[in-house]
Amino acid sequence: MLPLVAGFAAFCTYSCMYAFRKPFSAGSYEGMSWLGVDYKIWLVSAQVMGYALSKVWGIRLVPEWQTSRRAVSILALVGLSWLALLGFALAPPVPGIVFLFLNGLPLGMVWGLVFGYIEGRQATELMGAILASSFIFASGVVKGVGKAMLLAGVSEHWMPFLTGLAFIPPLLLSLHVLTRLPPPSAEDVAARAPRGRMDREARHAFVRRFLPGLLLIVPLYVLLTVLRDFRENFDTEIFRDLGYGRSAIVFGEVDTPIGIGVLMLTASLTLVRDNMRAFMLNHVLIGGGLCCAGISTLLFAHGELPPLLWMTLVGFGLYLGYIPLNGMFFERLMATFRISGTASFVMYIADASGYMGSVTVLLVRQLLALQLNWTQFFERAVLASSALGLVLTALAARWFWRHGQQSGHAAASLSPLEMESSRL
Repeated sequence: MLPLVAGFAAFCTYSCMYAFRKPFSAGSYEGMSWLGVDYKIWLVSAQVMGYALSKVWGIRLVPEWQTSRRAVSILALVGLSWLALLGFALAPPVPGIVFLFLNGLPLGMVWGLVFGYIEGRQATELMGAILASSFIFASGVVKGVGKAMLLAGVSEHWMPFLTGLAFIPPLLLSLHVLTRLPPPSAEDVAARAPRGRMDREARHAFVRRFLPGLLLIVPLYVLLTVLRDFRENFDTEIFRDLGYGRSAIVFGEVDTPIGIGVLMLTASLTLVRDNMRAFMLNHVLIGGGLCCAGISTLLFAHGELPPLLWMTLVGFGLYLGYIPLNGMFFERLMATFRISGTASFVMYIADASGYMGSVTVLLVRQLLALQLNWTQFFERAVLASSALGLVLTALAARWFWRHGQQSGHAAASLSPLEMESSRL
Protein backbone atom coordinates (compact mmCIF):
# COMPACT_ATOMS: atom_id res chain seq x y z
CA MET A 1 0.00 0.00 0.00
CA LEU A 2 2.85 2.39 0.85
CA PRO A 3 4.34 2.34 -2.69
CA LEU A 4 0.97 3.28 -4.19
CA VAL A 5 0.44 6.11 -1.70
CA ALA A 6 4.00 7.39 -2.19
CA GLY A 7 3.79 7.12 -5.97
CA PHE A 8 0.45 8.89 -6.12
CA ALA A 9 1.65 11.68 -3.80
CA ALA A 10 4.75 12.18 -5.96
CA PHE A 11 2.56 12.10 -9.08
CA CYS A 12 0.23 14.78 -7.69
CA THR A 13 3.09 16.98 -6.53
CA TYR A 14 4.82 17.00 -9.89
CA SER A 15 1.53 17.29 -11.79
CA CYS A 16 0.77 20.44 -9.84
CA MET A 17 4.18 21.81 -10.81
CA TYR A 18 3.10 21.40 -14.44
CA ALA A 19 0.27 23.83 -13.79
CA PHE A 20 2.92 26.54 -13.35
CA ARG A 21 5.01 25.50 -16.35
CA LYS A 22 2.93 24.26 -19.28
CA PRO A 23 -0.46 26.06 -19.49
CA PHE A 24 0.93 28.96 -21.53
CA SER A 25 1.55 26.53 -24.42
CA ALA A 26 -2.22 26.04 -24.79
CA GLY A 27 -2.29 29.54 -26.32
CA SER A 28 -1.34 30.18 -29.94
CA TYR A 29 -0.54 33.93 -29.66
CA GLU A 30 -1.66 34.35 -33.26
CA GLY A 31 -0.32 37.34 -35.18
CA MET A 32 2.31 38.17 -32.54
CA SER A 33 6.02 38.31 -33.36
CA TRP A 34 9.17 40.14 -32.33
CA LEU A 35 12.24 40.76 -34.51
CA GLY A 36 10.63 38.63 -37.18
CA VAL A 37 10.34 35.58 -34.93
CA ASP A 38 7.01 34.06 -33.94
CA TYR A 39 6.06 35.21 -30.40
CA LYS A 40 5.26 31.71 -29.15
CA ILE A 41 8.71 30.51 -30.21
CA TRP A 42 10.18 33.32 -28.10
CA LEU A 43 8.06 32.21 -25.14
CA VAL A 44 8.86 28.51 -25.48
CA SER A 45 12.56 29.17 -26.03
CA ALA A 46 12.78 31.59 -23.09
CA GLN A 47 11.08 29.21 -20.68
CA VAL A 48 13.08 26.20 -21.85
CA MET A 49 16.32 28.16 -21.56
CA GLY A 50 15.45 29.04 -17.97
CA TYR A 51 14.47 25.43 -17.32
CA ALA A 52 17.70 24.14 -18.88
CA LEU A 53 19.80 26.54 -16.78
CA SER A 54 17.94 25.26 -13.73
CA LYS A 55 18.92 21.71 -14.71
CA VAL A 56 22.58 22.78 -14.96
CA TRP A 57 22.41 24.20 -11.44
CA GLY A 58 20.64 21.03 -10.36
CA ILE A 59 23.66 18.88 -11.31
CA ARG A 60 25.44 20.39 -8.31
CA LEU A 61 22.63 21.50 -6.01
CA VAL A 62 20.12 18.63 -6.05
CA PRO A 63 22.55 15.82 -5.08
CA GLU A 64 23.70 17.93 -2.08
CA TRP A 65 20.22 19.03 -0.92
CA GLN A 66 19.39 18.24 2.69
CA THR A 67 16.44 15.84 2.96
CA SER A 68 14.78 17.94 5.66
CA ARG A 69 14.64 20.96 3.34
CA ARG A 70 13.04 19.32 0.31
CA ALA A 71 9.42 20.32 0.93
CA VAL A 72 10.18 23.95 1.74
CA SER A 73 12.48 24.12 -1.27
CA ILE A 74 9.80 22.76 -3.61
CA LEU A 75 7.28 25.32 -2.38
CA ALA A 76 9.80 28.14 -2.73
CA LEU A 77 10.73 27.14 -6.28
CA VAL A 78 7.10 26.80 -7.39
CA GLY A 79 6.19 30.08 -5.66
CA LEU A 80 8.90 31.97 -7.54
CA SER A 81 7.69 30.56 -10.84
CA TRP A 82 4.11 31.63 -10.03
CA LEU A 83 5.24 35.19 -9.32
CA ALA A 84 6.91 35.19 -12.72
CA LEU A 85 3.57 34.20 -14.29
CA LEU A 86 1.99 37.21 -12.60
CA GLY A 87 4.67 39.35 -14.20
CA PHE A 88 3.89 37.72 -17.56
CA ALA A 89 0.21 38.65 -17.12
CA LEU A 90 0.93 42.27 -16.23
CA ALA A 91 3.86 43.10 -18.50
CA PRO A 92 3.75 44.14 -22.17
CA PRO A 93 4.45 41.30 -24.65
CA VAL A 94 8.21 41.79 -25.09
CA PRO A 95 9.10 41.97 -21.35
CA GLY A 96 6.74 39.01 -20.97
CA ILE A 97 9.40 36.90 -22.69
CA VAL A 98 11.77 37.66 -19.81
CA PHE A 99 9.13 36.62 -17.28
CA LEU A 100 8.72 33.26 -19.06
CA PHE A 101 12.48 32.78 -18.70
CA LEU A 102 12.17 33.56 -14.98
CA ASN A 103 9.21 31.18 -14.76
CA GLY A 104 11.30 28.27 -16.02
CA LEU A 105 14.39 29.16 -13.98
CA PRO A 106 13.31 27.63 -10.62
CA LEU A 107 11.20 24.72 -11.90
CA GLY A 108 13.96 22.53 -13.30
CA MET A 109 15.08 21.43 -9.85
CA VAL A 110 11.65 20.24 -8.67
CA TRP A 111 11.88 16.81 -10.33
CA GLY A 112 15.05 15.78 -8.50
CA LEU A 113 13.66 16.90 -5.15
CA VAL A 114 10.43 14.92 -5.67
CA PHE A 115 12.27 11.82 -6.94
CA GLY A 116 14.49 11.95 -3.86
CA TYR A 117 11.50 10.94 -1.72
CA ILE A 118 11.03 7.62 -3.57
CA GLU A 119 14.43 6.46 -4.88
CA GLY A 120 16.48 3.62 -3.43
CA ARG A 121 13.48 1.37 -2.63
CA GLN A 122 12.51 -2.06 -3.90
CA ALA A 123 9.32 -0.55 -5.33
CA THR A 124 11.01 2.50 -6.87
CA GLU A 125 10.05 1.39 -10.42
CA LEU A 126 6.39 1.33 -9.45
CA MET A 127 6.57 4.66 -7.64
CA GLY A 128 8.79 6.17 -10.32
CA ALA A 129 6.47 5.02 -13.10
CA ILE A 130 3.52 6.60 -11.33
CA LEU A 131 5.53 9.80 -10.83
CA ALA A 132 6.83 9.90 -14.41
CA SER A 133 3.36 9.33 -15.85
CA SER A 134 2.65 12.85 -14.60
CA PHE A 135 4.57 14.02 -17.70
CA ILE A 136 1.75 12.58 -19.79
CA PHE A 137 -1.37 13.08 -17.72
CA ALA A 138 -0.44 16.48 -16.29
CA SER A 139 0.46 17.96 -19.65
CA GLY A 140 -2.94 17.09 -21.10
CA VAL A 141 -4.85 18.13 -18.00
CA VAL A 142 -3.25 21.54 -17.41
CA LYS A 143 -3.37 22.43 -21.10
CA GLY A 144 -6.98 21.32 -21.18
CA VAL A 145 -7.71 23.62 -18.22
CA GLY A 146 -5.83 26.43 -19.95
CA LYS A 147 -7.67 25.85 -23.23
CA ALA A 148 -11.02 25.87 -21.42
CA MET A 149 -10.12 29.21 -19.83
CA LEU A 150 -9.21 30.62 -23.23
CA LEU A 151 -12.52 29.45 -24.72
CA ALA A 152 -14.29 31.07 -21.73
CA GLY A 153 -12.72 34.42 -22.58
CA VAL A 154 -9.63 34.56 -20.32
CA SER A 155 -6.73 36.29 -22.07
CA GLU A 156 -3.69 34.28 -23.16
CA HIS A 157 -1.46 36.27 -20.79
CA TRP A 158 -3.61 35.82 -17.66
CA MET A 159 -4.51 32.17 -18.30
CA PRO A 160 -1.17 30.65 -17.06
CA PHE A 161 -1.31 32.54 -13.74
CA LEU A 162 -4.94 31.57 -13.07
CA THR A 163 -4.29 27.94 -13.99
CA GLY A 164 -1.48 27.82 -11.42
CA LEU A 165 -3.76 29.31 -8.79
CA ALA A 166 -6.24 26.46 -9.23
CA PHE A 167 -3.55 23.85 -8.47
CA ILE A 168 -2.11 25.33 -5.25
CA PRO A 169 -4.40 23.39 -2.81
CA PRO A 170 -3.63 19.92 -4.26
CA LEU A 171 0.08 20.82 -4.33
CA LEU A 172 0.07 21.54 -0.59
CA LEU A 173 -1.84 18.35 0.22
CA SER A 174 0.30 16.00 -1.88
CA LEU A 175 3.55 17.52 -0.64
CA HIS A 176 2.39 17.03 2.95
CA VAL A 177 1.92 13.30 2.23
CA LEU A 178 5.43 13.04 0.75
CA THR A 179 7.01 14.57 3.84
CA ARG A 180 5.47 11.83 6.00
CA LEU A 181 6.99 8.91 4.05
CA PRO A 182 9.41 6.72 6.05
CA PRO A 183 13.02 6.45 4.80
CA PRO A 184 14.13 3.35 2.83
CA SER A 185 14.17 0.21 4.97
CA ALA A 186 17.17 -2.04 5.58
CA GLU A 187 15.77 -4.43 2.93
CA ASP A 188 15.56 -1.54 0.46
CA VAL A 189 19.17 -0.56 1.12
CA ALA A 190 20.33 -4.16 0.70
CA ALA A 191 18.50 -4.50 -2.62
CA ARG A 192 19.23 -1.12 -4.15
CA ALA A 193 22.36 0.31 -2.43
CA PRO A 194 22.28 3.17 0.09
CA ARG A 195 21.16 6.57 -1.13
CA GLY A 196 22.16 10.00 0.06
CA ARG A 197 24.04 13.14 -0.82
CA MET A 198 26.89 13.12 -3.35
CA ASP A 199 29.69 15.61 -2.90
CA ARG A 200 31.89 16.98 -5.68
CA GLU A 201 34.50 14.23 -5.49
CA ALA A 202 31.88 11.48 -5.56
CA ARG A 203 30.19 13.03 -8.60
CA HIS A 204 33.48 13.29 -10.49
CA ALA A 205 34.34 9.66 -9.66
CA PHE A 206 30.95 8.54 -10.99
CA VAL A 207 31.43 10.38 -14.28
CA ARG A 208 34.96 8.99 -14.74
CA ARG A 209 33.76 5.45 -14.27
CA PHE A 210 30.69 5.59 -16.52
CA LEU A 211 31.80 8.19 -19.10
CA PRO A 212 31.63 5.89 -22.20
CA GLY A 213 28.08 4.84 -21.33
CA LEU A 214 27.03 8.40 -20.54
CA LEU A 215 28.35 9.56 -23.92
CA LEU A 216 25.79 7.22 -25.49
CA ILE A 217 22.88 7.72 -23.10
CA VAL A 218 23.02 11.51 -22.88
CA PRO A 219 22.68 12.06 -26.69
CA LEU A 220 19.82 9.53 -26.68
CA TYR A 221 18.15 11.49 -23.92
CA VAL A 222 18.68 14.72 -25.86
CA LEU A 223 16.85 13.25 -28.87
CA LEU A 224 13.92 12.07 -26.77
CA THR A 225 13.74 15.33 -24.82
CA VAL A 226 13.67 17.41 -27.99
CA LEU A 227 10.85 15.33 -29.49
CA ARG A 228 8.84 15.11 -26.29
CA ASP A 229 9.25 18.80 -25.51
CA PHE A 230 8.39 19.83 -29.07
CA ARG A 231 5.25 17.69 -28.95
CA GLU A 232 4.22 19.20 -25.61
CA ASN A 233 4.89 22.80 -26.56
CA PHE A 234 3.41 22.70 -30.04
CA ASP A 235 0.73 20.00 -29.92
CA THR A 236 -1.79 22.87 -29.98
CA GLU A 237 -0.49 23.79 -33.45
CA ILE A 238 -0.23 20.14 -34.54
CA PHE A 239 -3.81 19.43 -33.49
CA ARG A 240 -4.88 22.59 -35.33
CA ASP A 241 -3.12 21.35 -38.49
CA LEU A 242 -4.93 18.04 -38.06
CA GLY A 243 -8.34 19.73 -37.72
CA TYR A 244 -8.81 19.69 -33.92
CA GLY A 245 -8.02 23.33 -33.12
CA ARG A 246 -11.28 24.06 -31.30
CA SER A 247 -11.25 21.06 -28.95
CA ALA A 248 -10.30 21.45 -25.28
CA ILE A 249 -10.54 17.71 -24.54
CA VAL A 250 -8.41 16.36 -27.37
CA PHE A 251 -5.27 16.62 -25.19
CA GLY A 252 -6.76 14.30 -22.58
CA GLU A 253 -8.24 11.95 -25.19
CA VAL A 254 -4.79 11.35 -26.64
CA ASP A 255 -2.62 11.51 -23.53
CA THR A 256 -4.74 9.40 -21.15
CA PRO A 257 -4.31 6.04 -22.98
CA ILE A 258 -0.63 6.87 -23.48
CA GLY A 259 -0.19 7.41 -19.75
CA ILE A 260 -1.97 4.18 -18.83
CA GLY A 261 0.02 2.08 -21.30
CA VAL A 262 3.42 3.51 -20.40
CA LEU A 263 2.65 3.31 -16.67
CA MET A 264 1.78 -0.40 -16.90
CA LEU A 265 4.92 -1.31 -18.86
CA THR A 266 7.42 0.69 -16.83
CA ALA A 267 5.88 -0.25 -13.47
CA SER A 268 6.11 -3.95 -14.37
CA LEU A 269 9.91 -3.75 -13.98
CA THR A 270 9.31 -3.74 -10.22
CA LEU A 271 8.67 -7.49 -10.59
CA VAL A 272 12.23 -8.05 -11.87
CA ARG A 273 14.47 -8.47 -8.84
CA ASP A 274 17.79 -8.98 -10.64
CA ASN A 275 19.17 -5.49 -11.12
CA MET A 276 21.24 -6.16 -14.25
CA ARG A 277 18.34 -7.91 -15.96
CA ALA A 278 16.01 -5.03 -15.13
CA PHE A 279 18.65 -2.55 -16.30
CA MET A 280 18.87 -4.30 -19.67
CA LEU A 281 15.07 -4.42 -19.92
CA ASN A 282 15.07 -0.64 -19.59
CA HIS A 283 17.06 -0.56 -22.83
CA VAL A 284 14.48 -2.88 -24.42
CA LEU A 285 11.62 -0.56 -23.43
CA ILE A 286 13.45 2.46 -24.83
CA GLY A 287 14.17 0.67 -28.11
CA GLY A 288 10.58 -0.54 -28.35
CA GLY A 289 9.31 2.98 -27.85
CA LEU A 290 11.54 4.32 -30.62
CA CYS A 291 10.32 1.60 -32.98
CA CYS A 292 6.68 2.44 -32.17
CA ALA A 293 7.23 6.16 -32.78
CA GLY A 294 9.09 5.61 -36.05
CA ILE A 295 6.81 2.98 -37.56
CA SER A 296 3.59 4.81 -36.66
CA THR A 297 4.97 8.00 -38.23
CA LEU A 298 5.87 6.16 -41.43
CA LEU A 299 2.34 4.75 -41.62
CA PHE A 300 0.79 8.17 -41.00
CA ALA A 301 2.98 9.80 -43.65
CA HIS A 302 1.68 7.24 -46.18
CA GLY A 303 -1.95 7.77 -45.17
CA GLU A 304 -2.30 4.46 -43.34
CA LEU A 305 -3.15 5.90 -39.89
CA PRO A 306 -5.83 8.45 -38.89
CA PRO A 307 -4.48 11.60 -37.17
CA LEU A 308 -5.56 10.94 -33.58
CA LEU A 309 -4.36 7.33 -33.65
CA TRP A 310 -1.00 8.55 -34.97
CA MET A 311 -0.71 11.19 -32.24
CA THR A 312 -1.52 8.51 -29.67
CA LEU A 313 0.97 5.95 -31.01
CA VAL A 314 3.80 8.40 -31.61
CA GLY A 315 3.24 9.87 -28.14
CA PHE A 316 3.19 6.38 -26.61
CA GLY A 317 6.48 5.50 -28.32
CA LEU A 318 8.23 8.71 -27.34
CA TYR A 319 7.15 8.47 -23.72
CA LEU A 320 8.00 4.77 -23.52
CA GLY A 321 11.55 5.77 -24.46
CA TYR A 322 11.65 8.95 -22.42
CA ILE A 323 10.12 7.96 -19.09
CA PRO A 324 12.60 5.18 -18.14
CA LEU A 325 15.41 7.74 -18.55
CA ASN A 326 13.74 9.97 -15.96
CA GLY A 327 14.29 7.68 -13.04
CA MET A 328 13.99 3.93 -13.54
CA PHE A 329 17.00 3.58 -15.86
CA PHE A 330 19.35 5.47 -13.55
CA GLU A 331 17.80 3.91 -10.44
CA ARG A 332 18.76 0.46 -11.75
CA LEU A 333 22.17 1.75 -12.84
CA MET A 334 22.85 2.79 -9.24
CA ALA A 335 21.53 -0.52 -7.90
CA THR A 336 23.32 -2.72 -10.46
CA PHE A 337 26.74 -1.24 -9.77
CA ARG A 338 26.09 -0.65 -6.04
CA ILE A 339 26.57 3.13 -6.16
CA SER A 340 26.04 5.02 -2.92
CA GLY A 341 24.51 8.38 -3.80
CA THR A 342 21.50 9.70 -5.67
CA ALA A 343 20.18 8.92 -9.15
CA SER A 344 19.18 12.58 -9.46
CA PHE A 345 22.79 13.53 -10.21
CA VAL A 346 23.10 11.63 -13.48
CA MET A 347 19.48 12.46 -14.38
CA TYR A 348 20.37 16.14 -14.19
CA ILE A 349 23.38 15.71 -16.46
CA ALA A 350 21.06 14.25 -19.08
CA ASP A 351 18.27 16.75 -18.41
CA ALA A 352 20.48 19.83 -18.79
CA SER A 353 21.77 18.55 -22.13
CA GLY A 354 18.29 17.59 -23.29
CA TYR A 355 16.68 20.95 -22.72
CA MET A 356 19.53 22.86 -24.31
CA GLY A 357 19.03 20.63 -27.34
CA SER A 358 15.35 21.53 -27.35
CA VAL A 359 16.12 25.26 -27.49
CA THR A 360 18.67 24.70 -30.27
CA VAL A 361 16.15 22.88 -32.47
CA LEU A 362 13.56 25.64 -32.06
CA LEU A 363 16.04 28.37 -32.94
CA VAL A 364 17.51 26.49 -35.91
CA ARG A 365 14.04 25.90 -37.33
CA GLN A 366 13.21 29.59 -37.07
CA LEU A 367 16.56 31.11 -38.09
CA LEU A 368 16.91 28.88 -41.16
CA ALA A 369 13.30 29.72 -42.06
CA LEU A 370 12.49 26.07 -42.78
CA GLN A 371 9.32 25.98 -44.87
CA LEU A 372 7.57 23.22 -42.97
CA ASN A 373 4.39 23.31 -40.98
CA TRP A 374 4.45 22.04 -37.41
CA THR A 375 3.19 18.56 -38.32
CA GLN A 376 5.69 18.04 -41.16
CA PHE A 377 8.56 19.22 -38.98
CA PHE A 378 7.51 16.84 -36.18
CA GLU A 379 7.15 13.89 -38.60
CA ARG A 380 10.64 14.30 -40.02
CA ALA A 381 12.21 14.84 -36.61
CA VAL A 382 10.59 11.66 -35.27
CA LEU A 383 11.79 9.54 -38.21
CA ALA A 384 15.40 10.76 -38.03
CA SER A 385 15.60 10.59 -34.23
CA SER A 386 14.06 7.11 -34.02
CA ALA A 387 16.69 5.66 -36.33
CA LEU A 388 19.61 7.33 -34.54
CA GLY A 389 18.12 6.57 -31.13
CA LEU A 390 17.92 2.84 -31.85
CA VAL A 391 21.63 2.78 -32.68
CA LEU A 392 22.55 4.65 -29.48
CA THR A 393 20.33 2.37 -27.37
CA ALA A 394 21.93 -0.78 -28.75
CA LEU A 395 25.46 0.55 -28.23
CA ALA A 396 24.65 1.69 -24.68
CA ALA A 397 23.19 -1.71 -23.74
CA ARG A 398 26.32 -3.42 -25.09
CA TRP A 399 28.69 -1.13 -23.16
CA PHE A 400 26.88 -1.38 -19.82
CA TRP A 401 26.55 -5.17 -20.16
CA ARG A 402 30.26 -5.60 -20.87
CA HIS A 403 31.20 -3.18 -18.07
CA GLY A 404 29.03 -5.17 -15.68
CA GLN A 405 30.70 -8.41 -16.70
CA GLN A 406 34.16 -6.92 -16.30
CA SER A 407 33.60 -5.25 -12.94
CA GLY A 408 31.10 -7.65 -11.38
CA HIS A 409 27.76 -5.91 -10.91
CA ALA A 410 27.06 -7.76 -7.67
CA ALA A 411 30.05 -6.21 -5.90
CA ALA A 412 29.68 -5.02 -2.36
CA SER A 413 28.30 -1.51 -1.86
CA LEU A 414 30.98 1.10 -2.23
CA SER A 415 30.95 4.82 -2.68
CA PRO A 416 31.95 6.08 -6.16
CA LEU A 417 35.18 7.41 -4.70
CA GLU A 418 36.02 4.05 -3.12
CA MET A 419 35.28 2.19 -6.34
CA GLU A 420 37.43 4.58 -8.33
CA SER A 421 40.29 4.13 -5.87
CA SER A 422 39.99 0.35 -6.01
CA ARG A 423 40.43 0.38 -9.78
CA LEU A 424 43.62 2.48 -9.71
